[in-house]
Amino acid sequence: MYLHNITQHHKKQGIILLFCCLLWITPNTHAQSIITGAENMEQYLSLLHKKKVALLINQTSIAGNRLLLDTLLTRDISVTKIFAPEHGFRGVADAGAHIRNDHDSATSLPVISLYGKNKKPQKEHLADVDIVIYDLQDVGIRFYTYISTLQYAMEACAAERKTLIVLDRPNPNGFYIDGPVLDTSLRSFVGMQPVPIVYGMTAGEYALMLKGENWFEGAAQLDLKIIPCTGYDHTSRYEMPVAPSPNLKSPAAVLWYPSLCLFEGTTVSVGRGTPAPFEQWGHPDFKGKSSYSFVPQSMTGASKPLHEGKICYGKRMPEENTGTYIFTLQPLIEAFQWTPDKDKLFNRNNFFEKLAGNTQLRSQIMEGLSEEQIRVTWESDLKAFRLIRKKYLLYPDFE
Repeated sequence: MYLHNITQHHKKQGIILLFCCLLWITPNTHAQSIITGAENMEQYLSLLHKKKVALLINQTSIAGNRLLLDTLLTRDISVTKIFAPEHGFRGVADAGAHIRNDHDSATSLPVISLYGKNKKPQKEHLADVDIVIYDLQDVGIRFYTYISTLQYAMEACAAERKTLIVLDRPNPNGFYIDGPVLDTSLRSFVGMQPVPIVYGMTAGEYALMLKGENWFEGAAQLDLKIIPCTGYDHTSRYEMPVAPSPNLKSPAAVLWYPSLCLFEGTTVSVGRGTPAPFEQWGHPDFKGKSSYSFVPQSMTGASKPLHEGKICYGKRMPEENTGTYIFTLQPLIEAFQWTPDKDKLFNRNNFFEKLAGNTQLRSQIMEGLSEEQIRVTWESDLKAFRLIRKKYLLYPDFE
């Protein structure tokens, strides 16, 4: 759907973009009325003329029907380099896979990886840069690492006195707030700030909060500019035109992601290595508990999936979330009840705690607390976060 308008010298990127678009199985009718920050070019192109520009982008960085890189090059903007987040510039690398520095084969621009050993732009990376543009399609979940990359970019730009422009995009999970707020003793790349799992903000709003709350060193001196969307508000149910990462292949996966990603800290598969990751969950030991099953296999974006080649029995989540809660603990509670050896459900590397954002959720599940009982323990922190969040909203809220 996008390939025919991409410039000849970026066919390779266009093919990847088309591939990601074809993964998106639900028509995006609502999105047609929303104009993203990248598409609001009259608000930022004048800022870029006669400046050296670095782009923090990937396959989701499109303006209308073109890659942002192509668009800026055709407008004679001096792009000096590309920074790439988790999953790489083309968005097909495994979750957690270290991405090496590279060169874009079409333009010969250097591509600096911000995932792996180096997660922050270094001084030498910004020496020939005046402005950094951040344009990544986020999904609004604390442990989705694009917002961690955003914070590091903000820190680097503040330290080197560079301007950071965020081209804002809608949040497909921006219509609610839920989940435990991060205990900052558990800070990591999958959770850097005291926000809930579902925080209900766009990347632009989140950046304003990071700066306004002085949540990183040098926040006050950062020259930050947000180019907002038009036609978006926090009641919108936005469906992205391009898959944001290789294992979020559908709108349903994006909506179930905050609930099912907690399984990444357990021995339960979320369907990586199948056509429907984050739409299902299962384990070989759950045989007899369910007739539904899937078999993970190695594929692009999931080279060595959990329980590869084994039949995993479990559940397929419905395409529409009609439960009491959009973010729900019910799959995790049910999986615990099905696990023969309860002590072996949770991994022992503390990753579950980093995803949950606290040290209580594991023990609450193991003690047999209901979802309603567990939720009570989040409420005071969620109330405090809501007050902070409201100060930085750019769009009409759902509350």
